[in-house]
Amino acid sequence: MKKISILSLLILFTISACNSLDEDPKAFIAANNFYKTTEDAEAAVIAIHNAINSTTHTLYNRLIQISTEMATDDYEAGPRARNAHVRAISNLTHDASNDRMLELWRQSYDGINRANIAIDNISNNPDLNSQKDKDLVNEAKFLRAVLYFNLVRWFGDVPIVLHETTSLSPEALNVSNAAESAVYAQIETDLTDAEALPVVQQINGRPTAGAAKSILSKVYLTQKKWEKAAEKSKEVIDSKVYDLFEDYADVFNVATKNGKEHIFSAQFKGLTNWEGNMLASTSAPTSVPGIAGDQADALHTAGGLFEAFAENDKRKYITFAVQFVSPTDGKTYTTSPHFNKYFDPATPASPRQSSKNTPIIRFAEVLLIYAEAVNEKNGPTAEAIVAIDRVRARAGIPLLSETESTLNQNDFREAVFEERRKELVFEYQRWFDLARRGADYFVAKLKAAGKTNAQPKHIHFPIPQRELDLNPNLKQNPDWKI
Repeated sequence: MKKISILSLLILFTISACNSLDEDPKAFIAANNFYKTTEDAEAAVIAIHNAINSTTHTLYNRLIQISTEMATDDYEAGPRARNAHVRAISNLTHDASNDRMLELWRQSYDGINRANIAIDNISNNPDLNSQKDKDLVNEAKFLRAVLYFNLVRWFGDVPIVLHETTSLSPEALNVSNAAESAVYAQIETDLTDAEALPVVQQINGRPTAGAAKSILSKVYLTQKKWEKAAEKSKEVIDSKVYDLFEDYADVFNVATKNGKEHIFSAQFKGLTNWEGNMLASTSAPTSVPGIAGDQADALHTAGGLFEAFAENDKRKYITFAVQFVSPTDGKTYTTSPHFNKYFDPATPASPRQSSKNTPIIRFAEVLLIYAEAVNEKNGPTAEAIVAIDRVRARAGIPLLSETESTLNQNDFREAVFEERRKELVFEYQRWFDLARRGADYFVAKLKAAGKTNAQPKHIHFPIPQRELDLNPNLKQNPDWKI
């Protein structure tokens, strides 16, 4: 039997993700029989969400952390990280055979193919033409854009697949790489369409017009389209739909999740049939009685992140914990700094049941996108300073407008990056930020943090060797060619 790549298999069998596979063919629900009502369309779109955030090690339930964030100056594989492939990423000795790279690729295209099937079947059904149906199509486009945005930043030139594949021909299955510029163009198209979503705050993790605009501003920023990034982020700011929480802790409290600062988040609800937020467990200590921590995600102490926070920075001891109260004996135990944003006080004995969400984009980041884009376009204007100072004011640290009135463009650029580093710790942002600054910046930061294996090629990840072996039209990222 001819072998088929993971991408090809996902193209063929994604529809099964909406329904359990059954060996009896009569039990299979064909797509043309399934998409009859808006409820069917809704189920298909929910299946896209489930593809990227449900059980252990799905994309937004720790996979991005162990596959990409480990390869930065702020994180490393903890003492109980058992997977040799994860440790290789942490040490920057990974290659195209790394199983985490394969999972990034597989799960991303799984979600994309679910989105394609939903978009095609809802759009092409004349009975599904209500406003709700149109919103569902745009929600699927939003999710597809997020997945492609990750893929193009990780791997560079990647295949673009936009429709359900119904043929087993080599032409249909062996998809070639598309240029980065083409991938970004498609991302922009999908997000522009998704701007037609309702203009409301996030509700239970469903994307809105504000989420589309916010991610689009970040897409522009990544491509150095400074004017467009500034304009789009300002649309979000001026909409008044979102605002900062007064208390930084509320960004990560269960009681305030999906609140005014949360534009789009990965949703978690522990103590149900689904997994909670794995980042709570993998960053929790193993030395405190009654706390079943894994300590598989650890602070890379040589990077100096913990020390970079001023002691009076209100984010420091929300981001990190150095003391834990044992649920077993009630004593307080002092530890080394552990990431703390997702540790749920309601489930100390079983941290993996945390109900805390992981932000994918929130209003504080939109402010920092605006500040960065304006600075790159016009230098550190008053508007740029006001934006970053809103974030600094909430943190309780001195405002740039009061202490750094003579900052030049380069100094302000570094101030924004340092603010992003502190504000967005453990939110799947650091590798993306380092990589978009270019190879020289990436390598310098990692080597300064003692990760001496860093090389220019590490601003991308290698396309999985298994995919290259099975698809003759797929080419390795040039950074990784031997």
